[in-house]
Amino acid sequence: MMSVASVIFGYYSATPERNDPELLSLLAGTVLAASGCAALNQWMEAKEDRMMARTSDRPIPSGEVKPSHALWIGSIISILGLGILYWGTNTWATALTAGVLFSYLALYTPMKKATPLSTEVGAISGALPPLLGYVAATGAVSGPESLYGWLLFGILFTWQMPHFMAISYIHSKDYKEAGFRMLVHEANGTERSARKSLFYTVLLIALTYLPLSIAGNGPGGNEVSTWYLVLNTLLSLYILAYALRFLSQENREANAKALFYSTIVYLPVFMISFALDRYL
Repeated sequence: MMSVASVIFGYYSATPERNDPELLSLLAGTVLAASGCAALNQWMEAKEDRMMARTSDRPIPSGEVKPSHALWIGSIISILGLGILYWGTNTWATALTAGVLFSYLALYTPMKKATPLSTEVGAISGALPPLLGYVAATGAVSGPESLYGWLLFGILFTWQMPHFMAISYIHSKDYKEAGFRMLVHEANGTERSARKSLFYTVLLIALTYLPLSIAGNGPGGNEVSTWYLVLNTLLSLYILAYALRFLSQENREANAKALFYSTIVYLPVFMISFALDRYL
């Protein structure tokens, strides 16, 4: 659902106007590709999902879906989604969606048992949807027309780091039992996770102010509105406060949960404000 929302966010961030057949193709193709990717991921990690309390009730571990059925369903709807995107949007949007599938399934999923850096690789997969939505609207993946699209990629990439550092701390026992290597499991891992969360939060905030310097290069040469600056400043202070709290050794689990929920609140509010700013 977040991937689909991010794609639509990217599309409307490119231009306030919409092409209904194109938008419907983008929505349908993204829903199918994202759903297929999720099914294939659960097929690949069925054994690990059985070991973790948070995933033991998923369709395959619970016995509701056979692994072979998940493989076929995931493969078919992923391919169908790519076909719809190719037919209804453009080649670049289709290629970026294929890139999401490849990076998530062929790189991120197996890397989770090999290195804590898998989080960064997974964040690339998670950051591509707004870019592909932007590219679906503009047809450009390079040059001045693509600047905002790549900015959205950077914003979504940095947002995921405090989000997933908090999750990895909250569910560290589950992840360890399943054999996943997370930064929190490394030497001094909790403090390193908290520091990484703060670093990427600061970088996230910096990226959200970049429209001030590239506003004239966006579609239509839009300037950044005052209300966006005010709301973005409030959002920045909000998420920064929780990232700083996660550094504290006292009540760290509560602070990790608070940071996790703050990222959940932050992202949709930011996406809506960023997209609406294109209309002002």
